[in-house]
Amino acid sequence: MTHDGVGLRAVMRSVACLTAGALAVPALTACGSDDKAGKPLAPQDIARVARAQVAEGGTLRWAMDAVPETFNTFQADADATTTRIAQAVLPSMYRIDANGRPARNPDYLESAKVVDTEPRQVVLYKLNQQAVWSDGREIGAADFAAQWRALSGKDSAYWTARNAGYDRIEKIERGANDLEVRVTFRRPYSDWQSLFSPLYPKDVMGTPDAFNDGARRKLKVSAGPFALKQVDREQGRIRLTPNPRWWGRPAKLSELVLTAVSREERAAALAAGKIDLAEIDQAAAQRIDGAAQGGAGPLAGPGGGRNAAKAPGPWALAHASDGETAQDEKYARQKLSKAVATWERQQKALRDFEVRKSLEPAYTQLALNGADGPLADERVRRAVARALDREELVELVLEPLGLPAVPVGSHLALSGQEVYADSSGALGGQDTKEAQALLADAGWVPGGPVEKKKREKAAGAEREKNAGSGKSGEEPSRGGDDGTYIVGEDDKAPGRAEREHDEDRGRQLAHEGKQSVNQHGVPGAYAPRGTAAPAGAASEALAKDGKALTLRFVLPSGAGSEPLHAVAERITRMLDKVGIRTEITKVADDSYFRDHIASGEYDLALYSWPSSAFPATDARPIYAKPVPASDGSLSVEQNYTRVGTDQVDQLFDEAISTLDEEEQRSLLRKADARIWAAAGSIPLYQRPQLTAAKKNVVNAGAFGFQTPVYEDMGFLKKGAKMPAGPSEK
Repeated sequence: MTHDGVGLRAVMRSVACLTAGALAVPALTACGSDDKAGKPLAPQDIARVARAQVAEGGTLRWAMDAVPETFNTFQADADATTTRIAQAVLPSMYRIDANGRPARNPDYLESAKVVDTEPRQVVLYKLNQQAVWSDGREIGAADFAAQWRALSGKDSAYWTARNAGYDRIEKIERGANDLEVRVTFRRPYSDWQSLFSPLYPKDVMGTPDAFNDGARRKLKVSAGPFALKQVDREQGRIRLTPNPRWWGRPAKLSELVLTAVSREERAAALAAGKIDLAEIDQAAAQRIDGAAQGGAGPLAGPGGGRNAAKAPGPWALAHASDGETAQDEKYARQKLSKAVATWERQQKALRDFEVRKSLEPAYTQLALNGADGPLADERVRRAVARALDREELVELVLEPLGLPAVPVGSHLALSGQEVYADSSGALGGQDTKEAQALLADAGWVPGGPVEKKKREKAAGAEREKNAGSGKSGEEPSRGGDDGTYIVGEDDKAPGRAEREHDEDRGRQLAHEGKQSVNQHGVPGAYAPRGTAAPAGAASEALAKDGKALTLRFVLPSGAGSEPLHAVAERITRMLDKVGIRTEITKVADDSYFRDHIASGEYDLALYSWPSSAFPATDARPIYAKPVPASDGSLSVEQNYTRVGTDQVDQLFDEAISTLDEEEQRSLLRKADARIWAAAGSIPLYQRPQLTAAKKNVVNAGAFGFQTPVYEDMGFLKKGAKMPAGPSEK
């Protein structure tokens, strides 16, 4: 789980604890005729070429967020880079194909199938006879058994983040020979293919000390096309080199270097020749696209634009004395001239790069906290959902990028995956009248005497402190002097006195030829009183029992979160139309989940979940019904909306225990329909995946669903032809 500003990266794997792999048991049942999964909405974009067209050697420098705290993917602080390294250096029995579906990895696994179901489910793995660890030892049953014992949950000395699936295993044995592994389950487990991907050597999994500490800083033994050669935490660099004992197709690169570069600095790092491949945000993508078209692109920062250095200094003119004005303006012009020159040099260098676009295997949702407050009432949650025009929200994010703007119809899968089916009809589409009827039924009515909400002392002191120091922190984006303004008995409408002050000041400034700015420092145009409201204007605020219907909308404030802010603003307008008011608060990225989402300090929030190939296992803790813990608190697992039902839990339990693929799909789709009906979370759009790549980098970029094939990555051989267009990449 993550929000768009922080990115999917670390939190997706460590907090959500989701794994990659496969879903069904094809040996037992075939796909049914009711498969509604379809195809992925967007193809991967990786400049795919045959290995014969990839040059031998070369160093590919790939941006990462930071050197990971651990190389053990089963620990709580593992992140996306932990997963990336594991994919390159460790065995995986299954990996995901471009359609988001499982594929046996022949480099490690000749076959795997359920050979018995009574009295116990037994899976027989037949390993590739060439598969060995980098120390020369064969990969075998001892490694499988050590990983099972470490992750079974029976020994609390192992600091594991997850044990789903491993806790259902009864025993692991050697088969007819050293290349066979028999896994016997205590209870049926449909997602057995999720296990042992990645697989660590018994040296890492064999003891609690080795598990807890042995693979945090290094991996002595590996078994992939690459090996972990060097970790430089001070320089923020990780070097992977080809594994000399690798038995598969040899890696084309002579070195793969992962380099720590923050998201906001990646465009500059690309231009400076420090990296060749990087996941980027929309602003960086626009820069690269602009460079390809021969333009310098918009200049970020004060002044903005190519002509910023020629423009007068309005701030200096307005605030400096006559004696200081000329000097200050000269300094500002010099500073802007240097900035423009640097920007244009970078734009020229960025012409060597292109943006490869697809959709991530993850979706962004609107989360509604149903623990308490107005949203504890299902009718209010459903009203929020029915007020939303999801198509409009999707278009806002994806259309400018040229990506398919199709709302996500499932909580448990994405288009192309086997479980996917659009179950949003269980809740219904946008309907203002239905939303208003639901609110009225819940007792929320227009007008009525309500009290002005007082800001909490601690929050108020912190806000005043931040305002005085110029620091960023929690910043309500609308409302009165206390962060909110609720309809009062003597007021015409929310914020009447403030708006009248701003309107009067706006007319005065307009007469003087100046831009109007309200008392909160927000520039804008303010129409005189009496101007007719535009179509679709906000409805009268709703109230119940002396309290107004105002929801806390919490968002991250960091770099890259602009798309979330735009979506939140549009959602606010949609809710205004049915009488629901929102109080938007932007908080620091590092506290967003810890202090707000996980702790339940929000009403509305935007964040993303990855789409797993194993929804019966991985999605269950996200939608499980919260239960009281032994200490009296509420145990929510990863269900941060606190909305769940016994029926959904039962459907997940049945889905995880059936070995019939078609039955499992049906059970999961029923569960998804009930999750929609409960309206705890509203899927919006599949997240855009934007990757900047040097134009001669091949078999890498926006991977979509597919697990990267590291041995095929590299640079185009001299004289070879690049794919003609994105559909061929």
